[in-house]
Amino acid sequence: MDNLKNYRSVDLSAPYDQYPCYFGDDLELVYTPEQSVFTLWAPTADQVQLNLYPSGEGGEPEDQVEMNKADNGIWRIHIDRDLKGTFYTFRIKIDGEWLDETPGIWAKAVGVNGNRAAVINWGETDPEGWDSDHSPEQKMYSDIILYELHHRDFSIASDSGIENKGKFLALTETGTKAPEGEASGLDHLKELGVTHIHILPSFDFATVDETHLEDNNYNWGYDPKNYNVPDGSYSTDPADPVVRIREFKEMVKSLHQNGFRIVLDVVYNHTASTDHSNFNLTVPGYFYRQNPDGSYSNASGCGNETASEREMVRHYIIESVKFWAKEYHIDGFRFDLMGIHDIETMNQLRAELLKIDPTIFVYGEGWIAADSPLPYEQRAVKEHVGQMEGIAVFNDEFRDGLKGSTFDEQEPGYASGNINGHFEPVKYGIVGGTQHPQVDYGGLLYCDAPYAGAPSQMINFVACHDGYTLVDKLKLSVHGDHAADELMPIDKLIHTVLLTAQGIPFIRSGEEIMQDKQGEPNSFKSPDSINQLDWSLKARNRDLFDYIRELIALRKAHPAFRIPTVEGLQQWLHFMDTGDSGVIAYTLGEHANNDEWKEILIAYNGNRNQAEISIPEGEWTVVCRDGQISMDGLDSLQGGTVTIAASSALILYRQ
Repeated sequence: MDNLKNYRSVDLSAPYDQYPCYFGDDLELVYTPEQSVFTLWAPTADQVQLNLYPSGEGGEPEDQVEMNKADNGIWRIHIDRDLKGTFYTFRIKIDGEWLDETPGIWAKAVGVNGNRAAVINWGETDPEGWDSDHSPEQKMYSDIILYELHHRDFSIASDSGIENKGKFLALTETGTKAPEGEASGLDHLKELGVTHIHILPSFDFATVDETHLEDNNYNWGYDPKNYNVPDGSYSTDPADPVVRIREFKEMVKSLHQNGFRIVLDVVYNHTASTDHSNFNLTVPGYFYRQNPDGSYSNASGCGNETASEREMVRHYIIESVKFWAKEYHIDGFRFDLMGIHDIETMNQLRAELLKIDPTIFVYGEGWIAADSPLPYEQRAVKEHVGQMEGIAVFNDEFRDGLKGSTFDEQEPGYASGNINGHFEPVKYGIVGGTQHPQVDYGGLLYCDAPYAGAPSQMINFVACHDGYTLVDKLKLSVHGDHAADELMPIDKLIHTVLLTAQGIPFIRSGEEIMQDKQGEPNSFKSPDSINQLDWSLKARNRDLFDYIRELIALRKAHPAFRIPTVEGLQQWLHFMDTGDSGVIAYTLGEHANNDEWKEILIAYNGNRNQAEISIPEGEWTVVCRDGQISMDGLDSLQGGTVTIAASSALILYRQ
């Protein structure tokens, strides 16, 4: 034992690829009432101490135990008594210096603010019926309609009608109403008809003090602290390690029972702090990439970036995702700045998830915030999505082509009258970022070739949590004497393109009721007055909500809008020659993807004035025109020249 205390298996000057790896499934705690076994991977440690506490914060440890060195860089200790309810930390000595205490990197239950890990009985975290919880049926990835929400934004408003404001449990409440009588919360989502609820980061993050929630500190949660445990600020009792876990599971169970799948936003690309992160307090330096001068590289723009290509970092990310999928029944994962990760890690992760549930959906931001030491050819960026089967990326071509540049707030997009230069990016989104003979890839904004191997690898979106809301962007970029009156038609047109294009549509929470953020483009720490959903907008903009709801119903009812393959798109989707009218029009023909409608014609007029196009002769039923929509048909048209109102869409079908 004494000899082991001063033994180090890896010299601090050794390359990281020479560190021993440990792939056992017992990191970092295995608990039974009779015994707790603690196992920590710390290959550069001279000595490791386990501290046992009676509470999650404050006070001195009731016991301090020396851990024993074992093979493959791990340290282990058996405690032969019932430790349920005990909190613990590790302290590591390297080169004669004791580092600060850490709950370890594998902690799955923590006390308040996540500073100490907790020993719990996992059976006590399961809500009634958890064993029989199952996800709603999903036949194809192309059937997915994503809806991104933030727990606090969605329910915190005083008039939301929701009792558990800003909590996981808000998504378990039904029958809630806004003051105008409109359904709010979970019932609102059911009324809208989306399929997947994408929740912003919900693991334990650093910036909100869980001991002073009355201060109403706000953050999106992209500042990771403990990756494998729900954040306490969204629970009703952050001090109780069991409560946050059980309430998260209750939320998942409720969403499943109400017809939704759930996507977890994950942020493995960086940590909130660097020198004092749990990673660096366990194995200093190993989990992060470094520049040639030894400084931390910063492709995240947040001070550091993780090194997914290193064996134990890759193992950590994959095992963490698997844990959320198995323990919490998560149906999908959205990777923040996925381009920081390497392709091999993402492919191995996807393969492991397939073994758990082949319907789990993985997508991410296919870019980085700054340069990285990871060679470009290894990065999981959008241009390489063809090398990552079953993984999708966000389509910034479609976003900026349709609504205008994210980087120039004054620039309008195709839907707001900027016809020149924005045709092809919108068409690129219509074909789901795939190869199509009628798209000119030389006319794109950011790339010059298709990169999706299937339309389901492309997430079409126009707004998300960061950047301007759609209506704020339109207010800045739509000019003229009648601009205010044009916002609603343009908004409807944008959502029409979004929800009829191939690929997977993504809606930011609040877009369906024209929610703004008072012109704030980066509201990650803005107050509730900026971020919260204003539920009174639902009654005020009910026409828009109903329009989007009907578009979603149309998409779900007609598989022609959800073609799963490149070959299918090339066979059934044909762009029409509309001359210099400024209209993008195409047909989905011959019962596309086994649709009951023989042929569908879709036309988008991005002009801020009416336009004319010619359509084939025949009897056409009008489904959408002049900002109105009905699958039962609004009226009928004969072929020939038709007029499309300014900033509007036309959808027809014929048998």
